[in-house]
Amino acid sequence: MNFSDKDIEQIKSHDLSVSEIENQIQKFQSGFHFINIVKPAQLNDGIIECENTDEYIKKYQDYATNHKIVKFVPASGAATRMFKDLFDFVSNGNKNETVEKTLSGLKDFAFYEDLQKYISENSTETEIINSILSEHGLNYGNLPKGLVKFHKYPNAAKTPVEEHLTEGAEYASSQNNVNIHFTISPEHRNGFNELLNSVVPEYENKYGLKYNISMSEQKKSTDTIAVNPDNTLFRNADGSLLFRPAGHGALIANLSDIDADLIFIKNIDNVTTENLRGDTIKYKQVLAGILVDLQKQIFDLLKSDNTDVDTYHEFITNKLNIKFDKKLTLDEYRKILNRPLRVCGVVKNTGAPGGGPFWVMDENGMVSLQIVESSQIAPESKHIMQESSYFNPVDLVCATKDYMGNKFDLNEYIDEKTGFISEKSKNGVPLRAMERPGLWNGAMAKWNTVLVAVPGTTFTPVKVVSDLLSTPHQTKK
Repeated sequence: MNFSDKDIEQIKSHDLSVSEIENQIQKFQSGFHFINIVKPAQLNDGIIECENTDEYIKKYQDYATNHKIVKFVPASGAATRMFKDLFDFVSNGNKNETVEKTLSGLKDFAFYEDLQKYISENSTETEIINSILSEHGLNYGNLPKGLVKFHKYPNAAKTPVEEHLTEGAEYASSQNNVNIHFTISPEHRNGFNELLNSVVPEYENKYGLKYNISMSEQKKSTDTIAVNPDNTLFRNADGSLLFRPAGHGALIANLSDIDADLIFIKNIDNVTTENLRGDTIKYKQVLAGILVDLQKQIFDLLKSDNTDVDTYHEFITNKLNIKFDKKLTLDEYRKILNRPLRVCGVVKNTGAPGGGPFWVMDENGMVSLQIVESSQIAPESKHIMQESSYFNPVDLVCATKDYMGNKFDLNEYIDEKTGFISEKSKNGVPLRAMERPGLWNGAMAKWNTVLVAVPGTTFTPVKVVSDLLSTPHQTKK
């Protein structure tokens, strides 16, 4: 493939080489290998249902009194998918259900009061949508979800950033501190800083806690080239190449930099209103309590003088859901035990797109629990996917230190072969993007994993703008 001098200069500006871009293009053409799924994880077969919730909440709360807790919020993605249908309406006049709902429910959006500054009773539908998207209006088409007003309250409208501040105070505080880390895009850093500087003092006063907010950006070297649906290079209007952040999997480096005893991970758009947040607060603590309890058992075993391989085999099989086709050595068992640990909440699948929990076999015949995206499943295995009844809502609690208190190098626990191709858009124009092994998929493939069933009320993402009109995001309904 021929690249112009300007192309090469642009590639180098991303700390990438031409050969790396050529390899990426080859991956678009060949695709990634499929995951060898054995069967879906189901209740009592890989997924546990917690009955002793109060017990686990207490375990976590006791732990939090003398350990550092961090809430890690991936917030770097632009809201292009959220507004894709609106862009399509402006460009092509296609008025689908999302556009219809947006226009008919305009007054119920938290951003309606701000929108009124740019529209009048005589504004056309196109002008209204343009006023939501363009820089001549709210500029929401160019903002990340974190800075879009989601929820309307009697005295204010709140963004997801502010809702995460509230969540942080209600389940992720420790030693009178709330530590929250947002991953952001560099072009939005000023916007996040401006919002946080204006609201954090209010939240500190409300909860009597000190907020420690940190932010990081994905490295440019993790970006990937975008292509058209026919795998030719996607170019911007000015002829330049389009590079995209390579999905949330690139954030494993950011997560690895976090120094904490326990880390909550939750997507920026998975928030609900204050009156409906009870289950979220409860089950986040339940998941954390399960992790704390299990981690203690792991540490006790690793610190012991026990050399009975059967003890290790049974613990790893029964507690960590890893199945072997043969007995391993003591060192091999201890190495498996001494890995990063995550407890993941899963919800009943109601047809939402995204990954699900499966039993997966690796090239060595070892079977473990993994979160798998539909695009990673071979066509001949799709029937297994159809049998799945649970969904991954990105509700994770993680422990990234070993039994000696040392941080794991999380890069050592990635399955590099599990990237995937996704369908995206730029200003309404379709494109193909390459994603690195997902943060909770291949980037954590070699972690120890426990899956816990949690209520669907803890999963309220905003995938398209009209989702903001649904009950979890409306304070009046």
